[in-house]
Amino acid sequence: MAIIEDLQKLVEFESPSDDLAACRGVVDLAIQIANNNLKPEAKIIEENGRPVFWWGSTNPEVVLLAHLDTVWPIGSFTPTWNVTGDIAKGPGVFDMKAGFLQAIYAVKEIAGADTKVAIIATTDEEVGSQTSRALIECVAKGAKAVLVLEASLNGKVKTGRKGTAMYQIALHGRASHAGLEPEKGINATTEIAAIVIEVAKLANPEFGTTVVPTVMHAGTTTNTVPALATLDIDIRSFSAAELTRIDGAMRKLVASHPEAKLEVTGGINRPPLEESATLELYEILEKVAKGIGMNAIGKAAVGGASDGNFAAAAGARVLDGLGAVGDGAHAPHEQILLSSIPSRVKLLTAFIKELIRD
Repeated sequence: MAIIEDLQKLVEFESPSDDLAACRGVVDLAIQIANNNLKPEAKIIEENGRPVFWWGSTNPEVVLLAHLDTVWPIGSFTPTWNVTGDIAKGPGVFDMKAGFLQAIYAVKEIAGADTKVAIIATTDEEVGSQTSRALIECVAKGAKAVLVLEASLNGKVKTGRKGTAMYQIALHGRASHAGLEPEKGINATTEIAAIVIEVAKLANPEFGTTVVPTVMHAGTTTNTVPALATLDIDIRSFSAAELTRIDGAMRKLVASHPEAKLEVTGGINRPPLEESATLELYEILEKVAKGIGMNAIGKAAVGGASDGNFAAAAGARVLDGLGAVGDGAHAPHEQILLSSIPSRVKLLTAFIKELIRD
């Protein structure tokens, strides 16, 4: 199938988020693929110094939202593209280059789609969408629906996603000789250890709120009382109020030693994608699936965030997880089921037609 050939090209063109040249190259390739299948031509736009793929309406009723960057450094997979039976593996094949192509091939089947539909693919989603967030929010505000081509969960679409917050704590102590006069120092390691325990207690299972200390650094040499320690914290919740609660608690943290200095940077990154923004579109999708003879699609709420979170916070109706069927996002076994692609394209085509029908 032509879509599989295009997918191989996209996957083999590795595009880690932090490699701007690679991201420009993958957008150029995506434009070539789009222009082989669609009219009018796709274009590249610049958003805060980063490339964005755009095809279709400049004032779309339906936005098909994707990203072309991946979490994988170049050379992470050998071979980059591998097919065994029905399984294709490679960096970004599941998250989410297959989903992007499914959007291309879906609108290919819809006459005049370019007057009501836009396909937008960014290149910084995997690093927080700091440069593309404003664009996503702006387009979402004027759209009837934002359909996110992120990977499915075993075929199910995603009607809920946790919001995210990221913080770094810097604990400034005072160095001294660990053997001769440790009492003259302020040990940043022991100070940050107490903070780890304190922030972990902020988790709240009732709302799926997780507070996870991740990366920690402290000290310089084995015989010096550490003068500096840093701690990164990953926070996720299905509740916007929970993220606000934790943000307030993070700002109130203090060191136990009166002469130590504690600094908190970071904050809320993505608001939650709540079911109030997704259930209406989900119900339409299930009716469409039934109408074309497919089994029920199903829905799920997941911990990972996407650009759909931003679109929903801007007031749009959103449905996420309309992309590939497979497994292993951000994992070495990242893969898709090739046989699932035609049915996902068929479903997306019918869904878009329903949403733009006058």
